[in-house]
Amino acid sequence: MFKDSDFEVDVEHEVIKWLVDSSGYTTEKLSEQFGTGGENTIKEWIEGKKKPTEKQLEYLAKYLKRPLAAFFLPKPPEEKPRPKDYRMLPGKEGKFDPKTLLAIRTARRLQKISKELAENLDNKIKQNIFSADLTDNPKKIAERYRNIFQITDETQKNRKTPRDAFKMLRESIEKRNILVFQIPMPMEDARGFALSDDNPCVIVVNSKEDRIEARLFTLMHEFAHILLNKSGIDMPENSLFILNNQNEVEKWCNEFASEFLLPEKTAMEIFTKNKMTLTTTETLNTFKKKYKVSKLMLLYNMRKLNYITDIQVDEVVGRYKPVQKESKKTKRKPGGPAPDVRCLSEKGKKFISLVSKNLDKNFITERDALDYLSIKSTQYNKILSKIRE
Repeated sequence: MFKDSDFEVDVEHEVIKWLVDSSGYTTEKLSEQFGTGGENTIKEWIEGKKKPTEKQLEYLAKYLKRPLAAFFLPKPPEEKPRPKDYRMLPGKEGKFDPKTLLAIRTARRLQKISKELAENLDNKIKQNIFSADLTDNPKKIAERYRNIFQITDETQKNRKTPRDAFKMLRESIEKRNILVFQIPMPMEDARGFALSDDNPCVIVVNSKEDRIEARLFTLMHEFAHILLNKSGIDMPENSLFILNNQNEVEKWCNEFASEFLLPEKTAMEIFTKNKMTLTTTETLNTFKKKYKVSKLMLLYNMRKLNYITDIQVDEVVGRYKPVQKESKKTKRKPGGPAPDVRCLSEKGKKFISLVSKNLDKNFITERDALDYLSIKSTQYNKILSKIRE
């Protein structure tokens, strides 16, 4: 793959080791990209026995999705820790897919950029929230935040789509100086994570989740992590029915999210009225559409309030599994959303506004702004018009 004539580059082997280790790739996996003898080659770079050539380094940087400049650092930098693993995946504790690790690095980068942009504007961007503790009743905290966000049964029902509901709650959270990003990760690896160990706090929701109602649950679950000041990466919906779930943090966050999205009083009223048909597809679809909540969360509330049994839960979940498998095969439309729509969805109004204000005051260059937003110059004005809507 690479010519012998390529000249070697003087880089520190500890830096190469750090970049490889933090990528989530094994040397075996990386060796596939370097052809015959690739594994030995990479090990020799890591051990300092050999130096990579310029082309090899460029290729490795591209594959690891790291800037080339990172390889020329004098030593590995100190990094903030990964969010605590609350996924409860057997045999995978602390082990993440490389794409999930990339999402965490992306979020950390955006968090750091946001902090610098806010400081330029003399804004410490500290979260404006009432914190909570595991000893607090999550239902009462959820009720408090429904009042703060001015969420009622009517405002929920008046939202035309789950996307509208997500947008409303995202903006309510971002008004309190908590940034919300949507970043793709493998669905089987993580659904979201929260970073509460620095300002601004950050919530990340997996943009690969097609069910927006599930994203809503993840959003409020991660918001609960911020309230508790407990950074974490998790799979909120998946943990709802895990037997013997003894993790107090996940139980608290799930309880907060389910109570926030469908308060117990409302749930009991609608469940009682429809007691004879609770688990029918028609009833579940009606509740899902009216309150913009997922079917799994509805089943969780029904079981928790003793309206249905574990056997009924299993029956309904089994009923929908074929549909979920089929949806995985469904191909997305080619091309995806327009760049301005994608940017707004990924980065959010708060971050885009920070970038815009810094550019207006000449704290950053246009090139910086386009880099932070991952867009071209022709799309910038379109994005500004959208955040003002």
